[in-house]
Amino acid sequence: MTVPAAGLPARVRIHEVGARDGLQNEKATVPTDVKAEFVHRLAAAGLDTVEATSFVHPKWVPQLADAEQLFPRLGDIEGVHLPVLVPNERGLDRALDLGARRIAVFGSATESFARRNLNRSVAESLAMFEPVVARAKGAGVHVRGYLSMCFGDPWEGPVPVDQVVGTAKALMDLGCDELSLGDTIGVATPGHVRALLTGLNDQGVGTEAIGVHFHDTYGQALSNTLAALQHGVTTVDASAGGLGGCPYAKSATGNLATEDLVWMLRGLGIETGVDLTALTATSTWLAGHLGRPSPSRTVRALAGTEAEPPETPLRTAGRQTQNPEAHKAVQKTEE
Repeated sequence: MTVPAAGLPARVRIHEVGARDGLQNEKATVPTDVKAEFVHRLAAAGLDTVEATSFVHPKWVPQLADAEQLFPRLGDIEGVHLPVLVPNERGLDRALDLGARRIAVFGSATESFARRNLNRSVAESLAMFEPVVARAKGAGVHVRGYLSMCFGDPWEGPVPVDQVVGTAKALMDLGCDELSLGDTIGVATPGHVRALLTGLNDQGVGTEAIGVHFHDTYGQALSNTLAALQHGVTTVDASAGGLGGCPYAKSATGNLATEDLVWMLRGLGIETGVDLTALTATSTWLAGHLGRPSPSRTVRALAGTEAEPPETPLRTAGRQTQNPEAHKAVQKTEE
């Protein structure tokens, strides 16, 4: 049943991150063929932005080491944005050589995570991103700036709003077109979300340029999303089937599932352009390849039961990407 609520946007753009942020955290070896079909299925389900892969050094993200093989296989997808993550100028070169028209850089609001994920301080990270953003913009490429640890950090605890606002403003001042606020360990609550968005607006970062990226560690992802929508945010990151996870927090359930988000938005009368039936079928299909049921509550409800793993699930990789030094962007910028 659709029951609209006052003060919400008429349409939301879902920035689908399952093929990049989700698959990079999987322990299984996902073949390029499966990844390519996954992205094609997501596009066919009506998602107009599907983050395809990452041009980070394969040493740090072996699960996405096939970026050069995967990206050209997506060239037949029309009318869908296919952004890719790049860590530095070398990553940008690789992406531009393959014709990428949207890229993302990944920064941190805290020094602890910047050191662990980027081998740099926050200031040094911003300095590294500066030529990446400038060159991308010079080539007419859209740039998204991810900012992690916007609400809490496993080493530093709660992150002050002013600290996040300052770093976010500096990232946007480099020339980014869009800012994605990451609740990396899933500790945000609605009041905190509203305070951060207000703080950004007060410093000149418009709501129209902001996206939100919530994790559901404490079951708050949808409530935090609703708070952001009430503030006027119209871009929400989500991961098909709830792919992805956070190794920092016990019981972390990973990214907000795209199906759960679409179910809520549909009930509120908010357009997304997404075919929920097709999306659910896609996540169920991928869960079969991964050898485990989808963690998305909506996928499970619509499928009727928790799907049984296939008889021959994917082989587990020799090394896992999911560890405290290899979370989220996993950039370790030495290439």
